[in-house]
Formats: sequence, structure tokens, C-alpha cells
Amino acid sequence: MLNYHYYYFLNRYFIGMANENVPYETRTIRMNQDTIGHRFELYMTPGDGRFEKLTGRRRLFRNTRKDLVAGIISAAIMIPLAMGFAMASGLHPEQGVAGGAVAALIGALFGGSKYQVYGPSAALIPVIGGLMAIYDTGFLLLASFIAGILLLLSGLLKLGRITEKIPRSAAVGLTLGMVLIIIFSQVNHATGLHGHAGYKLTDQLRFWMENIYTINIAALTMTVCTCIICQAFIRISRFIPGLFLAMAFGYFGAKTFWSGKGVELIGDKYTSLADGFFTIASTTTGAGWGAKTFFDLLYFSVAIFTVVLIESTSSGRRADRLAPNEGHPFNPHKELWGNGIINIFSPVFNGMPVCGTWTGTSANTRTGAISPLSGLVRCGFILLLSASLISYIEKVPLACMAGILLSVAINKVKRIEIKEVFRMGTFHFMLMIATALMVPLFGFVPAVLISLSIYILFRRGLRKKIKEDVINQQEEVVV
Repeated sequence: MLNYHYYYFLNRYFIGMANENVPYETRTIRMNQDTIGHRFELYMTPGDGRFEKLTGRRRLFRNTRKDLVAGIISAAIMIPLAMGFAMASGLHPEQGVAGGAVAALIGALFGGSKYQVYGPSAALIPVIGGLMAIYDTGFLLLASFIAGILLLLSGLLKLGRITEKIPRSAAVGLTLGMVLIIIFSQVNHATGLHGHAGYKLTDQLRFWMENIYTINIAALTMTVCTCIICQAFIRISRFIPGLFLAMAFGYFGAKTFWSGKGVELIGDKYTSLADGFFTIASTTTGAGWGAKTFFDLLYFSVAIFTVVLIESTSSGRRADRLAPNEGHPFNPHKELWGNGIINIFSPVFNGMPVCGTWTGTSANTRTGAISPLSGLVRCGFILLLSASLISYIEKVPLACMAGILLSVAINKVKRIEIKEVFRMGTFHFMLMIATALMVPLFGFVPAVLISLSIYILFRRGLRKKIKEDVINQQEEVVV
């Protein structure tokens, strides 16, 4: 009897259009309606076919077990990632965890991918960090709200495929640029330096050069050891949450052989983490409203919107290829709609702007996720693990968190992608290098705009040159 009611509950409230009693042709017709009203109805329906593999009693519990395992493992991976990226962005670690939990719930219900994992992104570090250097969390909430509205409109207007126009060389360059952002954002924590290094590459380099003689060897050693542990577990098994275990290693290391070595803990810098969970953020801001403030609000809102647009749609498409997904395909337009809802509500619950992240999504897919049910499981376990382990998390060294993020940065570098761009020609290789350098120097959004402008100008010039060469060859043949 319990099994029957569990099966009925999933089919009635979550699977919806994926129900086995609804013909595939009927589902396709519903999904292909092209009016704003039908899109809104589709986007607000949790069961849009993404739960299709949970239909049928025979495979329901087998696939549910897969989602359960994937959800638990991805939750353990996302907790240290969310904390690390939140701290690198100038926020408190619990804001990253809260944002990841809210995003997991809303993304599972209203996202466009079966496998997507949502959380803080490296590309958002300079955006949020730059905002927090001038304004407060109330201003961040407003910027995230406006970005969410833009994402909702983009989903309704079917702009989800616009990122497919980004050339491969620029996309790889953006990834490498995020690697540089992660590395330089962790310089002070990895070396045990006290103080604020800033969010610009030049400020971070200046800070490191000015304090190079005060490096804490114990902190540096812990960073290297943590990074090695993360890499080792990745190679041992994809079912072992190496990032979470590395955080446990840092806790025991700070209690034993690194005790009294001057290694700074999370609780030393961010006090009372438990007070930040399950709270409603203030919507008031102390910013004085003038022309510059309104311009900054518009800039940061568009910047958050652009990062989420590119990161989420790119990650969703890659997840379908990795799975491989042979059923209900990734819907980039619905993905933007889901991200819009996420970024409206995440800061309200003391979270932060988030998007689909490839690090978490790839882990979720490789560990056997079948449907967004893994996202619902992930939301529950993020809250459960964070609430139960908060007193231990406060005693994890910042150097350990730096090692975890450096491990993530190393895994983002794919030699096969760099070789692929190299084979595309000198221009594309140089465009990749230039884009990678522009991301930490100027920010994610300016890097995207400049790289696309260079690509468009070069493509027009290249087409003109090819056309002239063809005409000259034809004239020579005629002569």
C-alpha cells in the first residue's frame, strides 16, 4: 500500500506530462506551443518530461535509488564549493550554502535540465565582490531581483539558445579565465596572509607581493595537502565526495598537527555561522540613490544576468551530452525561467545569486542522476548536513577551503579542449588566450563582449579575404 501511494504521489504532482498514460506525440505538441501563454504554462509545470524515467512501477524504485545516491554525493560536493565561492565573493559562507539549497529546490521544480546542479559560480566572484566592495547585501538583493526578472523575460522570449553563437575558442577562454579568478582569489588564504586582497587581479597581485615575506608555511602546506587529497579521491572513485572529505581532513589537521601554527579558521573570520541559516535577508540598503547608484544597479544586474545566462545554458547542454540523454531534451528557455525564479528568491533567504555550475552538474551526472529528483534530495541533504555539522565547519581552516577551490580550478582545465582550439588555427588560439586574460583583468561580462567583438570583426575580414582570393583564382583561370 505504501509503495502504491508513493508511486501515485510522484506521478500526480511531479511527473505530470511525463506520465506513461500520456502519448509522446501529445507531450511533444504541448511542449511545442509557441505562444507566451503556453510557454508560461509549460515553465510553471514541474512535470514537463524531466521525470520521465520515474514512470512505471518496475523502474521507479531503481531509478529513485540512483537519484538518491547522486543527490547525496552532489550535496556533499556543493557544500564546500558554495562556502568557498561565497567567501571569495565577499559574502559569508552560509550565504553560499543557503543559496545552493534554495536553488536546488527551485531548479528541480522549474529548471530546464534533468541533471543541472545550481550554486555559486567562479564567474560571479568579481561581479558580486565588486558590488559588495561598494554596497551592502540589500543592494545585492535588488540587483539579483532585477537579474531574475531579466532571466524570466529571456525565457519567455526564447533567448536560451543565444549562447550557442559564442565561438568555441571564446568559450574555452572564459573557462580558463574562471580558473585564473579562482586561483588568484585564494592567494591570501592559501598562503595564510591576513587582510583583504581585493577582487581585481592587479589588487590581488599587489597584495601578494607586499606580503610575500609573511607567508605562513603551515597554511601553504595544508593547502597543498588538501588539493592532493581532492585530486586523489577524484581518481579513486566518482562516488566518493572528495571535497567534503578534504574539508574533514582540514578540521582534524587544525585540531592536531597544525594546531597552534597560526592557521586561520572559518570561525575566526566569520563568527556565528548558525545565525545566518534560515533567516530572511533585509531588503533595505544604505546606498544613497543618485545617478551613479542607479547606473551601478543596472550594471551589476546585467552582469549577473549575463553570467547566469551563459553558465547555466552551457552547463545544461554539456550535461545532456555527458549523460547521454536520450529522452526529454534540455530546454534552455525553461532553464532561464528557472534561474530567474532562483535569483529572485535566493537572496531573500540570505542566499546569493547562483547559476548552473558544471562542477556540480558533472558530478551529479556521473554518479547516475536520472531526473530532477536528485535536486530535491540535494536540497534536503545540504540543509541537513549544514545544520548538523555547523559547529565543525566553523573550525575548518581557510587554507583547507583554498586547497579545495584550487583543486576545482585544476579540474576545469581540459587539455583536449585546448588542443581542439589550437587545431582551429592561430586566430582562435590567440582569442582563447586573450579571453582568458580579460576575465580576471576586466571581469566576465566585458571579456565576453570584447571577445565576441573581436570574433565578429575578424570573421567579416576573413570572409572578405577569402572572397577576394576566390575572385583572383577565378581570374587567373580565365586568363
